[in-house]
Amino acid sequence: MINRYSDHAANERTFLAWVRTAIAVVAFGFLIERFDLFLRFAARDMPHAAPPAHTGAANLIGILFVVIGLAMIIIATLRFFRTEKEIDAPDIKLAPSGRLDLTLSVLLALLGFALLLYLVSAILQTS
Repeated sequence: MINRYSDHAANERTFLAWVRTAIAVVAFGFLIERFDLFLRFAARDMPHAAPPAHTGAANLIGILFVVIGLAMIIIATLRFFRTEKEIDAPDIKLAPSGRLDLTLSVLLALLGFALLLYLVSAILQTS
C-alpha cells in the first residue's frame, strides 16, 4: 500500500481538474480565434454583407485565452510535483497562498469581459 495514498490521490484529482479546465480554456480561445476567421471568409463570399468589425480584437482575445490555458497547464504540473514532495515530507508546511489562482481567475474574467464588449460592439455595428 502507498503511504498517504488518499492524499496522493487527492493531489492527482486536483491536478487533473486543473488540466481539464486548462484544456477547456485553450479550446475556447481556439474557437474564438477560428470563428472570427470564419466570419471574415464568409463575409468575403457574400457581397451584400458587411465585413466583421474588430477582427483583430477577437484574434487577440482568442490567443490570450490559449496562452492562459497553456500557463495553467504548466502551473498545475509544477504544483502537482511540489505537492507530491510535500505530502511525503516528514515536516509540516503551510499551505501555499491562493494569489496565483486568484490572478488566473481575474485574467480569465477580464478576457471574458473583453470578449463580451467585442460581441456587443459587433452586434451594435451590424444593426
